[in-house]
Amino acid sequence: MSTAALIELITREVLAELKERRGKTTAAGSSAPVTPAAKRVPVAISARHVHLAQKEIDILFGPGYQLTKRNDLYQPGEFAANEVVTLVGPKLRPLTNVRILGPVRDRTQVEISRTDAITLGIPAPVRRSGDLAGSAPITLVGPKGSVTLPEGAIIANRHIHMSPVEAEKWGLKDNDEVTVRTIKSDRPTIFGGVQVRVSPKFKLVMHIDTDDANAAGLQCNDEVEIR
Repeated sequence: MSTAALIELITREVLAELKERRGKTTAAGSSAPVTPAAKRVPVAISARHVHLAQKEIDILFGPGYQLTKRNDLYQPGEFAANEVVTLVGPKLRPLTNVRILGPVRDRTQVEISRTDAITLGIPAPVRRSGDLAGSAPITLVGPKGSVTLPEGAIIANRHIHMSPVEAEKWGLKDNDEVTVRTIKSDRPTIFGGVQVRVSPKFKLVMHIDTDDANAAGLQCNDEVEIR
């Protein structure tokens, strides 16, 4: 066989093999694999704050007192109040000017960071919002009085608010736990055990506290990605 004929034969065999490979990749009706869209979520950083029940409002600010709105928050219907309180623990090192968030809750809940818990000297556990059984005791001081709660102080867990549309798109459901990574940070970080909270009233955002934000070099409106 001449050299030219050998080259032609090899060329035909290579082309036939390439054609067969293309056929396998397009058998499902697609010429290339589809890369899933990134599951990116904006970040909101939660400083220490308090959710009050009316019972505690009456003690701290006077009977029948109503909270006054300073500004709306990101989630519809939630707001930062003008009113603040002081938090006191066994170490008697108070945290002053702690913002109250509305609307009024059925039960008072104090959300602090691990650093705050050390400052106050209380064993605040990491909990989901509303899970207060066996949480840390805390004293709140207002302009009209003070109240000591036998439980109610927690370190809020990392969580993501999202709508049912976003949850369905990403194959998630309420109370799932996911892993999240930072995208652009001088301190790359992966967060585990992030709770997914789904509701038609929610706008997409991930809530972390100041300790987590500082450790990961994150600021409000930075984006993270669900892995």
